[in-house]
Amino acid sequence: MSEAPVTVFLVDDHALFRAGVRTELDSISDEVRVVGEAGSVAEAVAGIARTKPQVVLLDVHMPDGGGAEVLRRVRPELPDVVFLALSVSDAAEDVIAVIRAGARGYVTKTISSTELVRAITRVAEGDAVFSPRLAGFVLDAFADRPGSAPISDPELDLLTPRERDVLRLLARGYAYKEIASELFISVKTVETHVSSVLRKTQLSNRYELSRWASDRRLV
Repeated sequence: MSEAPVTVFLVDDHALFRAGVRTELDSISDEVRVVGEAGSVAEAVAGIARTKPQVVLLDVHMPDGGGAEVLRRVRPELPDVVFLALSVSDAAEDVIAVIRAGARGYVTKTISSTELVRAITRVAEGDAVFSPRLAGFVLDAFADRPGSAPISDPELDLLTPRERDVLRLLARGYAYKEIASELFISVKTVETHVSSVLRKTQLSNRYELSRWASDRRLV
């Protein structure tokens, strides 16, 4: 007799992304079963309380507070629910913030479907799971070693979460159209975010922005 599948709740503010993840998880494995989804903090808190999943796949950046806020509101009431961050962001400060809030792992949205299933089952079993590059951020931060990943940066703090996402992809060489597709926004919105980032950082072009992002370990 096979073991019962791990129950999973999806939290992401992009409905298309949630639908894609749900379809993938339902189709490739009987090890996991999606029991609900939400696109906002309030919906997530209510849905997790109702379904009581074993694992919550949690986006880091959402308009009404993000993954850390979901963790703060759910964990005191449901301490047995395990949270695995699944985000486009691989910035050190995002990883550290959500782990400090109580997530058991953090993987990026470049992860394959089979790897995601494995990550879900591992955190359900009690393991901590990180994409390889991200594990170093966590070890550095919690060891408080010299050169550890910064938790806050006054200049970086001027940028909104979406501006950071756009900057990160821009610094990796993505074209505006590719950034728009990756983040489910329009090219015009990408241009607006880039203009805002240039103004806030007092830089003049994408090459300077790339160096600036690299210095802050955003790339």
